[in-house]
Amino acid sequence: MGLSSPTRALMCVGLMLVLVLGSASHQRSHHQTYRQALPGTDLTIEMVAIPGGTFTMGSPETESGRQDDEGPAHEVSISPFWMSKVEITWDLYSLFMERDIDKLQPRFPADDEVSLAVDGISGATTPYTDMSFGMGTDGFPAVSMTHHAASTFCAWLSAMTGRFYRLPTEAEWEYACRAGSTGPYHCETSALDAHAWHQGNSGGHYHRAGAKRPNAWGLHDMHGNVAEWTLDQYHPGGYQRFAGRVTSNPYVKPDRTYPRVVRGGSWKDDATRLRSAARLPSDKRWKARDPQIPKSKWWHTDASFVGFRIVRPVKTPSPQEQRAYWGM
Repeated sequence: MGLSSPTRALMCVGLMLVLVLGSASHQRSHHQTYRQALPGTDLTIEMVAIPGGTFTMGSPETESGRQDDEGPAHEVSISPFWMSKVEITWDLYSLFMERDIDKLQPRFPADDEVSLAVDGISGATTPYTDMSFGMGTDGFPAVSMTHHAASTFCAWLSAMTGRFYRLPTEAEWEYACRAGSTGPYHCETSALDAHAWHQGNSGGHYHRAGAKRPNAWGLHDMHGNVAEWTLDQYHPGGYQRFAGRVTSNPYVKPDRTYPRVVRGGSWKDDATRLRSAARLPSDKRWKARDPQIPKSKWWHTDASFVGFRIVRPVKTPSPQEQRAYWGM
């Protein structure tokens, strides 16, 4: 018996949803680049598939601009994951801030990665001043948020999509930045201006995400534009514990608010601070101009150079591990 027109239409719509969204298990098994839609909006996040592998983390003593906290160089093995092609932009971060539940309520059943209620996640408070400092919002990287705020965004996005997102570990970040390279940058030093915004070419402000050339794995702005939060606690001599052996997926779990590791350098940094191995510790002085008492846990009034990007591991951690990554 033939199908009615309405029935055929419904079947076509269902098939289109399957093709567009895909299942989490299918994407995990094939580990392909995909676009994460934000329910209720036309915004997407392109998630680039990063292959697993082993690399040398840190820098050799002979590297120009090297700091003591970048050594000793050591071997690290990294499991496959996805990383956002560009830094999280104000367009996306504003959705987290505004919390328009009626508009953003998830439209489709969540997959099996995350079980978390959107309305159970605290939203960032509205800052007392424009945290973009007039440098741009439409397509420009979000900045000035605290590590706590960036991690909470990841929890919110996970609840919205049913897929587990978090900040990258320091090791994942350097591995993805290098994209198989071994020098100071993921490109030739002479080509840095084509790949990165820094003090010498930025004009004193950040720029639209993805405007420069990507690295070999298709990631933009890993060098410069805005520096990026990672999950790890910062220890200046932390690499000593990894010397002389291959470490699998290292992660220095935070035990205090400061300092955390920031990577990549920014629009206001000298080019040497953009190197793949360069590390920056966060500092409570990044809240110096915050007039609130107590100072905001969501905003760094003096860190217009810090933003973040997200990752999604191929192997999904347990619910308890997920909450620990988010600091919940």
